[in-house]
Order: sequence, then structure tokens, then C-alpha cells
Amino acid sequence: MDARNLTIIQVNDTHGYLEAHPELMWHGDTAAYPIMGGYARIASILKGARAEGHGSVLALDNGDTFHGTYPVVSSKGAALVPLVNALGFDAMTAHWEFAWGPRHWRALSAQLNHPMLAINCYDVETGELYFPASIVIERGGLRVGIIGIAATIIDKSMPPYFSEGVRFTSGCEELPAEISRLRNDEGAELIVVLSHLGLPQDIRVAHVVKDIDVIVSGHTHNRLEQPARIGNTLIIQSGCHGSFVGRLDLTVADGKIAGWRHRLIPVDQSIADDAEMSARIEGVMKPHREMLNEVVGQTAVGLHRDTNLYAPMDDLLLAAIATAGDTDIAFSNGWRYGAPIPPGLITMNDLWNIIPTNPPVSTVDLTGTEIQEMMEKNLERTFSADPFGQMGGYLKRFRG
Repeated sequence: MDARNLTIIQVNDTHGYLEAHPELMWHGDTAAYPIMGGYARIASILKGARAEGHGSVLALDNGDTFHGTYPVVSSKGAALVPLVNALGFDAMTAHWEFAWGPRHWRALSAQLNHPMLAINCYDVETGELYFPASIVIERGGLRVGIIGIAATIIDKSMPPYFSEGVRFTSGCEELPAEISRLRNDEGAELIVVLSHLGLPQDIRVAHVVKDIDVIVSGHTHNRLEQPARIGNTLIIQSGCHGSFVGRLDLTVADGKIAGWRHRLIPVDQSIADDAEMSARIEGVMKPHREMLNEVVGQTAVGLHRDTNLYAPMDDLLLAAIATAGDTDIAFSNGWRYGAPIPPGLITMNDLWNIIPTNPPVSTVDLTGTEIQEMMEKNLERTFSADPFGQMGGYLKRFRG
């Protein structure tokens, strides 16, 4: 059989960042904050790839898309629907999309031009899948089976209303039968798993589930310059906040990957904004700009949360929590999301990007033993030797 070509474009963990923003880049131990990302640049990348690919391009979104910046959170994701539809993805899966409850996310995803896939999300009452598990798409003369796996931690470590009426598995037990069905019944020549489990879990999946050609991985914000390769499975992941786009060019022959080339594309100033997308973004942002552009402070150091044990952005957040709660000790989640704030002025937009969920500050009496037990549990969930035991982001942040 003649070799055929397929290009997979990955956009993962954008967290609602519609516009270009500072991103943290390390040069040795020196931090730099180039302006990166933005849907207008991503639209240009996708249009260029499609023009070049002549019908052989597959565009996938890993989720953590409809949440994370003020315009997206304040509209419960609705403001983003027309923009995402304009990008023209072929499929997606999800995580923070469940933040307003599964029913809201199912209704919102029904407005998308592409399917939401999750082989591991079940209706508690009926036992049926809450979303389709997979889809077969033909690109470049290839029939490609795409299987979605949503974040497995939604009903395990997140607020209960995120998973009201649904439960999540790891997807490992379901994958072999679905892969077999797609290949034997649907004629899929290539199997792509679109996952929001995180890189450590996806590596485990590749070890225990055979016959996966590509895992398009999200959740852990890893910038993979080259794919991880486990047996015959390639795994890609492309950072976060839309600051990078992943591109995997495949040559496929006889139902197997015969060759590949990968690029982690920086979404920087070298990429021109797409005019149509820029206009759409301005329509979303304009009602909020005056409020979001208000200067509320300044910082002498760069604020970020890209380090595991502690981070300067969370030091600021914890100081605010302790002040608001009038406490000596404060805790917050070890979130990974949130673009950095370079030294200089701080705007209201920066504050919303630090803590888009806008949660209440709660005070509680804890004994020393209870604090120790809480931190031990969080350490295990952050650093567990079993990848599927890793249910946090970074270590829980603490002060005092």
C-alpha cells in the first residue's frame, strides 16, 4: 500500500487565554517573559497548516479550554464558543470544563462544531457513557480513530458539583475493546488517544494498552520538544496557555507509522494575527477592557507558579488569603494554570488570571496533627510513584 501523510495539530490547556500574554521562559536560572499565545496567532497557524496539508490535517483540543480568564469564567464558557468553532477543531476532551457541572458542560459542548469525547465518563444513574467515546475521521485518505479520555481526577479531588451525577475511570480498562472495535468494525487504520490524564499517566497507558499509535496528551503542561516514545506509541504534549502549538507530521503505511517529524511551535510575534479571529476576540474583550486594565499594584519580582514546591505568585496569593482571613497560617491549591506577571505594574486582569475561580476564603481551626496529615496526603497525591495516584497539580501552597 502507498504511504500516506497525516498532520496532527495539538492545542492543549489554553485555560481561556484568548489574547497574547507573558509566558515564563527559563534561560539557565534567569527568567524571561516573552509575549506569546493568543487565538489570533493560533488561527493563523491552523490556516497555514491546512493550506499546506491539502486535506490531511487533524486539529485536536485537549481541553482546559473553556475556563480560566475573566471573560470566559464570567460567561461560564459561552463567550468562547464562537471563537473555538472558528478554529475548526476535529475533536476535544475536557477537565475544567466541568467546573459548572456536567449538565452545563454537556449543553455548552452541544454548541460546538466538533465532538466532545470521553471513554471514561459515565452517567451514575444509567451507567451509560455521558459523552461519545470515539469518532472516526478520514484525513489524507486515512481513516483515523480518535478516542477521548477526560481528566480522571474530576470526581476524586475536585469540588463535588464538578462531577454531580457522573463518575470517571482512568480509561485503561475500556481502551482495548474500543481500539479493537475501531480497527475491526470501523476500519480505522490509525488510533489516536486524545487524553487529559497528564503525561505520567499517559506514559503508563502506553505501557499497559497496546495498539495505540499516538497519544495527544494534556493536563500537566509539559513542553515536549520531542515526542516520548513507548514501544510503538508516540506521545506529544505542548505546554499551556496557548503559548505553544504541537505539530506531528506522520507517514503511514500498511496501518503503521513509517516515519514522523515533530515541532513544538512557539506562538510568538513571528506569527501574524489572523484578522477575522482578532475581530472576534475584540468583540469578547471590549466590554471588560476598562475594568481589566485597571492598575491595582506593582511587583519588583516576577510572579509565576511554574515551580513545584513553592512559587512567588502563590506567595502573593497566600499573603492575601492570610490578610483576608486574619490568620497566621494559610493554604491554597497547587494550581499549574496562570500566565506569569513580569516585574512591573499589576492589573485587575492579572489578579483574575491568578485565581479565576474566585473562591471564598474559608477559615477553620486545625490541630498540628491535622495539618501534618493534610500535607502528607497532598505530598502523596503530588509525587505518588503510581502515576494514577498523582491527583494534584503542584504541592499545596502554604504560609506560616
